[in-house]
Amino acid sequence: MAISRPNRALATGTRNRTPDDVTPTSGMCTICLDGCPGFCEIGKSAFRGPEVIYPTPFGRMTTAAQKEYPVDFHHFNLTGTITGPADPRFERFTNVNLEVRLGRDKGLKLRVPIVCTGLGSTNIAVNHFEGVGSGAAISGVGVVIGENVAGMDVNSTFKDDKVTHCPELQRRVNIFKEWQQDGYGFFCVQANTEDFRLGVLEYAMNTLKADAVEIKWGQGAKSIGGEVKITDIEKARLLKRRGYIVIPDPDDPVTVESYAKGSIRGFERHTRIGTISDDLSQAISDFKAQVDRLRKAGARYVFLKTGSYRPADLARALRFSSESGIDVVTIDGSGGGTGMSPWRMMNEWGVPTVYLASMARQYCEKLRKSGRYVPDIILAGGLTMEDHIFKAFALGSPYVKAVGMSRATICAAMVGKTISESVAKGQVPKNAEEYGKTVEEIFYYSQTARTQFSKNGKMVPTSGLGVYSYYQRLATGLRQLMAGARRCSMSEITRDDIFALTREASEVSGIPYVMDYDAEIADKILSAEVRGKGAISKGVKPKAVISKRKAASSKRKAAKSRR
Repeated sequence: MAISRPNRALATGTRNRTPDDVTPTSGMCTICLDGCPGFCEIGKSAFRGPEVIYPTPFGRMTTAAQKEYPVDFHHFNLTGTITGPADPRFERFTNVNLEVRLGRDKGLKLRVPIVCTGLGSTNIAVNHFEGVGSGAAISGVGVVIGENVAGMDVNSTFKDDKVTHCPELQRRVNIFKEWQQDGYGFFCVQANTEDFRLGVLEYAMNTLKADAVEIKWGQGAKSIGGEVKITDIEKARLLKRRGYIVIPDPDDPVTVESYAKGSIRGFERHTRIGTISDDLSQAISDFKAQVDRLRKAGARYVFLKTGSYRPADLARALRFSSESGIDVVTIDGSGGGTGMSPWRMMNEWGVPTVYLASMARQYCEKLRKSGRYVPDIILAGGLTMEDHIFKAFALGSPYVKAVGMSRATICAAMVGKTISESVAKGQVPKNAEEYGKTVEEIFYYSQTARTQFSKNGKMVPTSGLGVYSYYQRLATGLRQLMAGARRCSMSEITRDDIFALTREASEVSGIPYVMDYDAEIADKILSAEVRGKGAISKGVKPKAVISKRKAASSKRKAAKSRR
């Protein structure tokens, strides 16, 4: 059975002419007909070339893979149990504590175990950071600002090719810090090869006072550097002067003419692809030196983000982090989202999240057993719901300390903003009509935001309220799931709290198959000899027990009649 859909995708604006009659391997219509204008990716590529590689419309959407992996989170179920200690915490699911702490000294505090990872230089991140930043801040979760923000900001200033001021980075920091509550949550700035070249992390640490910095090796959506689209030729030229790769060349006369005539409508900005030496000792030494430089420059916490590269690279990420004392490693599996990545790459490369999480757990165990330091793990890659959080913690127990959720967070921010704008126009969306006609009526937490989070008469933006509301839904649902498993804190979740629904999922993860799960315990319960009043002991026939009960009942009735 095909688990991928080549040659057509809503993401690229393509489809088959005969959707019910498609060759599975190629994705082409079984009959490719002369006269078709080119609905599919092959056809669209015939007149738009490499533009069709990328999802569209850039800047107004996020996207994720549509490939159906053989093993995913839905191949596991959570356990529940009736047994547990006589603990008053179990009386109410609201008692479940979701707070976690990250870092070697556990100094980064989260109210909910979520980090919004990698909001970089795409238009979607720029346009919706007010909601993401404010919503994350009042929720007490972490935010990581992704790659190339300083380099992409046309108003950034540089001295000796090092950034001295970036209004966009400053804006994002200000939004988060303005709404941060009681020291919960954190603000982290990420750097790729271009950011290191431009001195972005030094600026983030010393000028913006970022809580943490992150070295970026990769992400789950692609195996190459960051990329965005630009429609302004002058901005394309500026980015080229700043050292970025810009395609097509905005200074080429043929490109200039094509742009003027409209056949070329924009440009792609790419970053260099970083590599690491395959000499293990040299690579570890280089990485440690990089981390040491960051700490000496003022970094309080240093993260590493790696993508869904081959298993050996995951081993490198964990071993290098162990040797260097990295505080947190973010592991991003294939299948998750992004603001821009090649569509086929997003679907057809890399290790999916469940597989990557299972490998990471094995590698962390090997490090621990050898007496080495194991950093905290953030697991990301297509996670959206409360059961995903529970399963991520269980799969990676005890090393996973938080999950990464970016695409889902942006979705919540976009919906919050859209509803507010629609209400202002007097056009309440149909799915919100039943709740009212005003923002105060429609948003569940509008009064909570007004009484708890408003500052100097300033209200949390509705986009931020959307994020907060979504996170509160996750928190409530997660508490319910954990209470059902009799777990009252995130650290109590273990691999014993889930089972695999298929043999293949069990083989991949090492989690017991449902028909084998609890088999030994169940056998002991069924075969054990139980002693005590009224007990049916091993070896006693049920008929004999019934006779004894009848005789006892007759004696009680006779005694009662005599009284």
